[in-house]
Amino acid sequence: MTVFESRININRPVHEIYSFLANLNNHQQLMPENIMDWVSTTDTASFNVQNMAKLSLKVGSRVTDKEIKIIPAVKPPFDLELKWELFSVNNNADVVFSISADLNMMLKMVASGPLQKLTDHQTQSLGSILS
Repeated sequence: MTVFESRININRPVHEIYSFLANLNNHQQLMPENIMDWVSTTDTASFNVQNMAKLSLKVGSRVTDKEIKIIPAVKPPFDLELKWELFSVNNNADVVFSISADLNMMLKMVASGPLQKLTDHQTQSLGSILS
């Protein structure tokens, strides 16, 4: 598995950030512009990545105020897991977003840049929304 990770410190209590992230309806606000046809519920989201693929995701597990794992609802082209981890630091939150993907060598060359940009974009968007 290849892991793409991004971190941010947000001046908010962990429970506020967890409440936002635990609802997949809110994740549309974190997505870049090339995400189209977003449809979501509290536990599921499906969307198209422009010129790439359609993804359907669901919450795999939640640990209140600590972690949210998001997994494919429908088999994607490669195994994938998205994970938000939250750590309380003096009334602030350290937030780590990671995407773990089982990429073959060819996919790794093509997808590594966009997946790292996605992790960075999501954490920066979260910081902007909740600051």
